[in-house]
Amino acid sequence: MTTPSELLELATRIAVTTGDLIARRRAEGVRVAASKSSLEDVVTDADREAETLIRSLIAEARPEDGFLGEESGAEAGTSGLTWVVDPIDGTVNYLYGIRQYAVSIAVVEGEPEPETWRALAGVVVNPAADEVFAASVGGGATLNGLPIRVAPPVDLSQALVGTGFGYLAERRVEQAKVLVGLVAQVRDIRRQGSAALDLCAVATGRLNAYFERGLKPWDHAAGGLIAAEAGARVSGRGGASASSEFLVAAEPSVAAALESVLDEPGN
Repeated sequence: MTTPSELLELATRIAVTTGDLIARRRAEGVRVAASKSSLEDVVTDADREAETLIRSLIAEARPEDGFLGEESGAEAGTSGLTWVVDPIDGTVNYLYGIRQYAVSIAVVEGEPEPETWRALAGVVVNPAADEVFAASVGGGATLNGLPIRVAPPVDLSQALVGTGFGYLAERRVEQAKVLVGLVAQVRDIRRQGSAALDLCAVATGRLNAYFERGLKPWDHAAGGLIAAEAGARVSGRGGASASSEFLVAAEPSVAAALESVLDEPGN
């Protein structure tokens, strides 16, 4: 049976190869291919090319595995393993040349549903920063091969907190209202535009915490495992599994304090 570390090795090779591709395409110039949920929710030619490359490399190495990708949907496998892929997380950043975008690849056991799967391996590659974040279940988390850990516990008033916004205007308005109630209770807020990299920022201590509503499975499959293996609590409301309804990632005591504030009426 293939081990999580072997799956991580393969995922890392594929993610680094894909990162090289999207960096080249970014240097050549980016073209919007289509919009999805809104005019702001764009997909580029590079998104599609990158996901096609990832699918082909996975199929070549592990043809019996399933696949769930942002751009091309789901395909069932027979091995019990599914690859959960975001070819470019942070597409709007990528479009504008902001260096906060990444290839995100995870391998999960079970159905491709965050509430029920067991993540085995995950890698997030930011080619613009030459950073490779990686983790396998029980194996810890690394950045460019060196171990990483979450920041030590702090009072919520001293926590730097990351979050994100949805693409639909009405959702963004509701998310902004939450920040109005939160911003005075934390050190500051950061919105960097890539859920995968925000989760990795928690794993390295660059952020004390991260939360968001409305994430898709491919947004947090790899980054969530990396943060968890670095010592973060990654969960939904009340310790439930992270889902599209809610995700929080932080050192456990910080996560509990942040969730308590977010549970207050009006948030």
